Amino acid sequence: MTVTLAEEIMLLSLDDESGATRQRQAVGWAVAGGLLLELVLAERVTVKGKYLALSDDTPTGEELLDGRLGLIGTWLRGRSKRRVTDWLTKDQAKAVGAAVERLRERGVVSVEESKVFGVFPRRRYPEADGTVERALRERLVAVVLRGAEPDQRTAGLVALLHAAKLHRLAFPDLPRGQVSARMAEIAAGQWAAESVRAAIRDMQAAMVAVTAVTVVAATG
Repeated sequence: MTVTLAEEIMLLSLDDESGATRQRQAVGWAVAGGLLLELVLAERVTVKGKYLALSDDTPTGEELLDGRLGLIGTWLRGRSKRRVTDWLTKDQAKAVGAAVERLRERGVVSVEESKVFGVFPRRRYPEADGTVERALRERLVAVVLRGAEPDQRTAGLVALLHAAKLHRLAFPDLPRGQVSARMAEIAAGQWAAESVRAAIRDMQAAMVAVTAVTVVAATG
């Protein structure tokens, strides 16, 4: 089963048994970035400098991506480009729900509904099929810990995790310092065309910017 980068990030975040989302805020930025990167790889959008532009609105055939493609087109409101940070800020909360729902549709997670204090509705998504996450973690171990050459998608995933500082989701039993240098190396490596790597660098910068603003707002 081939899942999107956004779904892979969600799988790393969801607790297998309880279905709770770990590091929810940072994960939101990474999931939104993952959807955007998929559209860059599919040559539907471009990310250059601080700006995002729609280059082709032809459906990709993946409903999760096509949903974002339509939303981006509406969000641009006829403009040729808008700031990447504005899109990530707009999409990060909704992107998580969309990615989890797609995992549920695929049968990778199930849904459990309850009420907090008997009043507030809550949904959690425990794992239903562990094969997808196991394969994902094996790929990450191979490229980050064993030095294997990453393919384009795995390198892109590592770059997103590194930008959002989600090292512990990928490697919960290892200190961040043990993996961050290798993840940074992969993110900066020659794993894709320069246009894609430039887009990744610009998206990383945007994610760092919006994350910093969020941290300041939370502590102010």
